[in-house]
Amino acid sequence: MEQTVGIVGLGIMGGAIACNLATGGWRVLGHDIDASRCATLNAAGVEIRPDATAIAREAPVLLLSLPNPAASLATAQAIAGSGAGRRTVIEASTLALKDKLAIQAALEAAGHVTLDCPISGTGTQALSKDLVIYASGDAQSIAALGPLFAGYSRAVHDVGAYGNGSKMKFVANLLVAIHNVASAEAMVLGVKAGLDPRHIVELVTAGAGTSRVFELRAPMMARRNYQPASMKIDIWQKDMSIISQYASELGVPTPLLCATMPIYAAAMATGHAADDTASVCAVLEAMAGTG
Repeated sequence: MEQTVGIVGLGIMGGAIACNLATGGWRVLGHDIDASRCATLNAAGVEIRPDATAIAREAPVLLLSLPNPAASLATAQAIAGSGAGRRTVIEASTLALKDKLAIQAALEAAGHVTLDCPISGTGTQALSKDLVIYASGDAQSIAALGPLFAGYSRAVHDVGAYGNGSKMKFVANLLVAIHNVASAEAMVLGVKAGLDPRHIVELVTAGAGTSRVFELRAPMMARRNYQPASMKIDIWQKDMSIISQYASELGVPTPLLCATMPIYAAAMATGHAADDTASVCAVLEAMAGTG
């Protein structure tokens, strides 16, 4: 396989993926609507192109890491209309299933292969390739992309038919939402009880109550510093809405997920929209009188 890949969307996740692939010897073509992000990634070895159309004409494989369905569908339509030969498009964004299917329809009508490959992990984990890929779609295409996936993740799982990747991501993110608020709740309890927050992080991590989310986010909570964000509250609100709506469509009760929603909404309303999701701790601290 030609060692060239195009990445559309050079934000927290897409940017980290692009850097890791470029460092690993891939020729990476990138595009983002944010000129400053393009400049930063260009300095890291990514060749910047003016749009997705230009990338599609050069790269046999494209990865989309975009913040909303409108941007992803517009990009898919640009690729479809580029006149490029058969391309494999990895849709890595977190989107509703109906949006993933619309993207697939637009691309496959133009003869391209579409894979639904959401990612489990934060922007911080992306920097060290500590990501897990839930790949779904054509099995042969997924297998052929093994070297590419290995360039930005620690594991890739073929979960079957197109769309299963997103379904798996919904399951994983439901737990992330709950674990994050649970971590904040535990931290605030410990601090209000007079414990050193650094010791709380150390001892919970060493015990049965830990989780990957606690280990990633509790240190930020202990420092009360929610920058740089590995997942911003405002983007996370979108992800939670997708999960909640999908569960509702299936008739699945989500009492714990629903219980976390007001906490995330309060973080949005109190100036933490651009902060890491660990900032829900600030909301609980204010409620407890420890902020």
